[in-house]
Amino acid sequence: MTLWNELQTDDYEGMLAETVVVPGYQGVRIRAYLSRPLGPGPWPGIVLIPHLPGWDELNREVARRFSQHGYITICPNIYQRVGQGQPYEVAMKSYQAGGVADISVMGDVAGALSYLDALPCSSGKAGVIGMCSGGRHAFLAGCQLDGFSAVVECWGGRVVAARDELTEAQPVAPIDLTEKLSCPLLGIFGNDDQHPSPEQVDVHEEALKRQNKQYSFHRYDGAGHAIWDYSSENYRPAAAMDSWNKALAFFDEHLKS
Repeated sequence: MTLWNELQTDDYEGMLAETVVVPGYQGVRIRAYLSRPLGPGPWPGIVLIPHLPGWDELNREVARRFSQHGYITICPNIYQRVGQGQPYEVAMKSYQAGGVADISVMGDVAGALSYLDALPCSSGKAGVIGMCSGGRHAFLAGCQLDGFSAVVECWGGRVVAARDELTEAQPVAPIDLTEKLSCPLLGIFGNDDQHPSPEQVDVHEEALKRQNKQYSFHRYDGAGHAIWDYSSENYRPAAAMDSWNKALAFFDEHLKS
């Protein structure tokens, strides 16, 4: 296991990062950002689901950090169907239209996973991660899709949702699918967050316990939402680096062993 700055200074390091096209929901071809270590591998894979601010630079940086630590990482543009443009504008256009549909996101994630599996440098093992709305989608993917060996949910909002909060695009509260979670889960949350609130995280955890799921939650005092986003006032360096190391260790345990 290699954590932050535990690299060896005499090791070779190289990476490829580029835009690719993957088969998404209903066979529609969508763009995705792919980063991977150079060399034959085999490397495990990670599907990174973008957050509501969009398919943005932060997602690309997160992808490259995972690749620096030995993962092929792919981040599909789940918002592409509403058009192209600057990431936040496209994401807001989707949000104003009722939000990207869960069924569409799951189709895009499945397509991204299939793309990873077909790469000759792939080890055949993969995890999924997302932040904010992407955290919700990551948990949903762990419950609805086959092929993932680990899920990391970062401050996933609306995993716990009341019936009157459900919509045509999001017709189910992911917590109601907890029984179907098919792999270990790591959750990262700030105790000052309200989306999800600490009380909602408690409910989420109780559902996992009832279903005897393998999980680990890490909750940070003095931290709210989006603690990895250093462009935001929500950034919390100590909590961010501690949780980054926990995410790397979790993926190493379940994808590299």
